[in-house]
Amino acid sequence: MSHAPLSPEGVVLRRAALIAAFSMLLGLGVPVAEFVLRPMLIIPANIEQTIRNIGADPGLFAALIFAYFIAFVADVVVAWALYFLLAPVNPALSMLTSLFRLVYAVLALGALLNLATVFRALRSPESLANLGSEQLNAQVVILLNSFSWQWGLGLTLFGVHLVMLGHLVYRSGYIPRPVGLALVLAGLGYLVYYVQPYLYPDGRLPFFVLTITGLGELVFLLWLLLRGWKIPEPTRSRETIQHPTQER
Repeated sequence: MSHAPLSPEGVVLRRAALIAAFSMLLGLGVPVAEFVLRPMLIIPANIEQTIRNIGADPGLFAALIFAYFIAFVADVVVAWALYFLLAPVNPALSMLTSLFRLVYAVLALGALLNLATVFRALRSPESLANLGSEQLNAQVVILLNSFSWQWGLGLTLFGVHLVMLGHLVYRSGYIPRPVGLALVLAGLGYLVYYVQPYLYPDGRLPFFVLTITGLGELVFLLWLLLRGWKIPEPTRSRETIQHPTQER
């Protein structure tokens, strides 16, 4: 009889793979927020127009916040599932890899509070009365920039997570090695792109570089969706299941 492999904690690896995959699908809320909703509202060079856009469609701004929120919370579930998926390779390293993603999610959720503050400030008549239009505009600029910078700092940890994840995948034996290499490349892309402003403030890589390297995440997601439920049982697990009395 064939059985799915188990992690040291007894979680079926196939189930961990599918949980990770479907949680990562929720993470697609980030590109929707970044490339669809955000450009409709936020004009970086025109804060007055940005405030008018948000004031004219607060529901769209709330949807933007909600899309980020769902994606960042989903990262917590992904971190948990990936630990079980790769614990058979190296439990300690798998735990550390998941912790990096968990810390990233916490930082991202903290950064998101800046957008929530913008929403509350622009929906509150007292804000304009107490601050005045110029101070309110300056406050909104600071909050929007704080979200971007704090989230970007968290993404450096996400890059470390991907490099470590790629290493574990490469060594796993039950996930193709090219998937692991693609994840390492994706992680290096995040690290170079988001660390560069701190090391070289006057220069920055074009965003398309991150887009290309980030395809490694998509490769991993597609493999989990298409092949994750077919992860073969390691020989060690089969022997343990078929001959449970050998150690007696």
